[in-house]
Amino acid sequence: MLDEIREQPAALERTLQAERNSIEQLRILLARERPRLIMLAARGTSDNAAQFGRYLLEITTGIPVTLAAPSIFTLYKASFQFDGVLVIAISQPGESTDTNLVLERAREQGARTIGVTNEASSTLARLAEHPFLVHAGREKSVAATKTYTGQMLMLYLLAYALGGKISLDDLARLPEWANHALTLESDIARAAERYRFMDHAVVVGRGLNYANAFEFALKLMETCYVIAERFSSADLLHGPIAMVEASFPAFLFTPSGVTWPGLREMFEKLGQLKAETLLITDRSNPEAPELSKHAIVLPVALDEIFTPIPYIIPAQLFAASLAMEKGLNPDEPRTISKVTRTM
Repeated sequence: MLDEIREQPAALERTLQAERNSIEQLRILLARERPRLIMLAARGTSDNAAQFGRYLLEITTGIPVTLAAPSIFTLYKASFQFDGVLVIAISQPGESTDTNLVLERAREQGARTIGVTNEASSTLARLAEHPFLVHAGREKSVAATKTYTGQMLMLYLLAYALGGKISLDDLARLPEWANHALTLESDIARAAERYRFMDHAVVVGRGLNYANAFEFALKLMETCYVIAERFSSADLLHGPIAMVEASFPAFLFTPSGVTWPGLREMFEKLGQLKAETLLITDRSNPEAPELSKHAIVLPVALDEIFTPIPYIIPAQLFAASLAMEKGLNPDEPRTISKVTRTM
């Protein structure tokens, strides 16, 4: 897992270089056939990437986005009107049965389909009208890391192809920003020592980093066996904050920008409850580390829209380090396997 976390800058660079021409061709096509709705289909970590994609695509393109409920197709056998819908399926191995069925039904009914996968020979790559590869190399660890950030990068590229306000020059800097996050590895390992006996936690994000709250919590659950709830800062205030008490662990993604005022309010509320808080932030938000004595601060200033990939890397490192602190093997979590097939 640690090796694959460290591979992310190179994997991101490969994906940018390999898929750029295909994205430019798709951009020309979609300029002529702009969808009225985008449907994202995924499971597990890929579903967290899709959650990020929902925010990114709606913010940058103005096109409504929905997350598919595969059981509508697999269990209820319902028909769906795909007129004007662009369907994007996301799967690391490309063999998620229900995700592939959504894509298959969409294509049968004439929808334009896109597949995002790490496996060129997968069923997903074969089914999609426009397959795009995450060039992460083979991912051996059960806990997905480099494929998650690769999927996020592909969603940035798809936002660009849909006419979104995304600059390829900015995207070209993502490998560099990912590398900045990796320089914090030893600091994060020391921070994880403090949480060796943690068995429950809450992870908070908002907007573009809401998906990272889900992904960080998933990593804590599957590699460290920590019961980790995940919320937006707004949703946490609507009832679940009642579970927070003194020393309750809370992890917050706190970029600068439009989400910071609400997250600052949440941080202050958690402080009043004497919760154990750890912030993930960067130099564009100097207020965050001043407020908290426990903060992971990326050594670079980032616009909020580009924080999700650099911010999840410290979370991945934290989960891997904590697993080892607990005497667990993050590469072989109990009862789960690399490919999960559900209907």
